[in-house]
Amino acid sequence: MSIEDPRVTKVDWQNAPAPAYRAGPLGWLRGILRGLAMALVTYLGLAVLLVLRLIERPLFGAERPITPHITRFVCRANCAILGLRRVIRGKPMAQKGAVVANHSSWIDIFTLNASDLVYFVAKAEVSGWPGIGWLAQATGTVFIRRRGVEAKLQQDLLESRLRQGHRLLFFPEGTSTDAIRVLPFKSSLFQAFFTHGLDRVLYIQPVTVVYHAPEGQDPRFYGWWGEMDFAGHLWKMLTAPKHGTVEITFHPEVPVDGFEDRKSLAQYCERVIRTNHRLAQH
Repeated sequence: MSIEDPRVTKVDWQNAPAPAYRAGPLGWLRGILRGLAMALVTYLGLAVLLVLRLIERPLFGAERPITPHITRFVCRANCAILGLRRVIRGKPMAQKGAVVANHSSWIDIFTLNASDLVYFVAKAEVSGWPGIGWLAQATGTVFIRRRGVEAKLQQDLLESRLRQGHRLLFFPEGTSTDAIRVLPFKSSLFQAFFTHGLDRVLYIQPVTVVYHAPEGQDPRFYGWWGEMDFAGHLWKMLTAPKHGTVEITFHPEVPVDGFEDRKSLAQYCERVIRTNHRLAQH
């Protein structure tokens, strides 16, 4: 199916059928072996992280100078186990602030954590997901509820983490996609950068994430959208005979106080990311 397939339009893409895929007997064996390897690496890494956190917390408080490196190692190892190659362009910023990226799949957690020392901002429901929720909590994920009545609480939470020097990473689209489009950015989370003088000291770095499917596969291979279930998509990733490439581009960071308000900053980040997404439908 080509990117221009009429069944995948801007209107109905969320209801478009997922790419057909069958594992086969060898795929099942491959999936079991990869799954066991990833589980071993992940939970051994989690155990090491929790032990180190017992030392890190009393010495450094809210700061985490050690444990994010464990998270990055685990995510790099899992990308290697899958056979998903990372191509990095640019480099993570050195300044304090936040990172914003387009969102294609749960795999972004691995690929972006493997490429930078960040703390994800995720919807509150993720904290209750079996397995993933525990990992997210242990690695310092910020959980938020996108409800108007809780906007002030969410803003205060984000501001607190930013003041602690944590580099937050969030997805302004608000949902994952089929990997061949960039959705309009929502500006609500950007408001935290314009409070109590933070705009004078923080920077924002846009990051474009482009997944290139394995040869011969649908360009939406890595996308996770609509009603697709996590277990089925995970199994496809584990059983795939070969994987493609993820291209991660760190664009130049910009000072928050260079923008009039949250909307203009969100629009700028969306424009930079969309323009550099070579597969996105413009």
